[in-house]
Amino acid sequence: MPRRFYTVDVFAQKKYAGNQLAVVRDCVGLTDAEMQLIAKEMNYSETTFIIREEPESGGFNVRIFTPAEEVPFAGHPTLGTAYVIQQEILSLAVDAITLNLKVGPITVTFTYRDGKPDVLWMRQIEPEFGETVSHTAMAALLQLSPADLDTRFAPQEVSTGLPFFIVPLRTLDAVRRAAPETKQLLRFVAPYTAKNILVFAPETYEAGNDFNARVFTDYLGIPEDPATGSANGCLAAYLVKHRYLGEPRIRANVEQGYEIKRPSQLRIHAEAQGKSIAIHVGGRVIPVARGELV
Repeated sequence: MPRRFYTVDVFAQKKYAGNQLAVVRDCVGLTDAEMQLIAKEMNYSETTFIIREEPESGGFNVRIFTPAEEVPFAGHPTLGTAYVIQQEILSLAVDAITLNLKVGPITVTFTYRDGKPDVLWMRQIEPEFGETVSHTAMAALLQLSPADLDTRFAPQEVSTGLPFFIVPLRTLDAVRRAAPETKQLLRFVAPYTAKNILVFAPETYEAGNDFNARVFTDYLGIPEDPATGSANGCLAAYLVKHRYLGEPRIRANVEQGYEIKRPSQLRIHAEAQGKSIAIHVGGRVIPVARGELV
């Protein structure tokens, strides 16, 4: 049976930027193995599968696959899939859509401009903070000097559904030079919960942005991700927990993907609320293509 699919660019300001996503509709009857094969065929960072066209338990059941494996949560697939549901299944302006993911329900809220979706936002789950590692060890992994790391803050595991190492660097030049070798990276992360790495610095290519970031995802079968909502949610939590800007809250624009020619912009809002941190990540979604799996 032919199944419709769509490709969209997420966290993009225009077509052919941001992070590519394939979204497949009406996936009742597809096996896990078939979904994995389709994701590998698409070969984007992630492909999502909307299981049914109708919501269940308050949301749409959705599964997310990288070319290598299923993941419980990822940011740009969450926003991109909500956009496709709003545009292609519901076909009406709604304030919010909930996706039932492996990590649990995630709600995406919509803003509109001239009747079309503008910025989409997702509230990520409560962050968990894991182990820290030494600046020396992380510098060696990234093929940088220890002086390139911001030694005020330790590299640390953070998760809002998918764990990442968050690594503060001093300069944009250091971000550009970061170059973990795949086999070494896989050996390094083997004993840790976090298998992927976000590096960032408070210098940017473009005025109006606050941070530049790169995300290395060799473990998921993609050497570098152009725009990573899950990782940037972890970054937002890290910045607030460690009072990186001296405040218990942050509102910032993060640029990512410039080094691999997929410029992306992610918006992060986070605020400490007692012992919790409320995290929102937002961005735009641009439609690119539609077709059928035959």
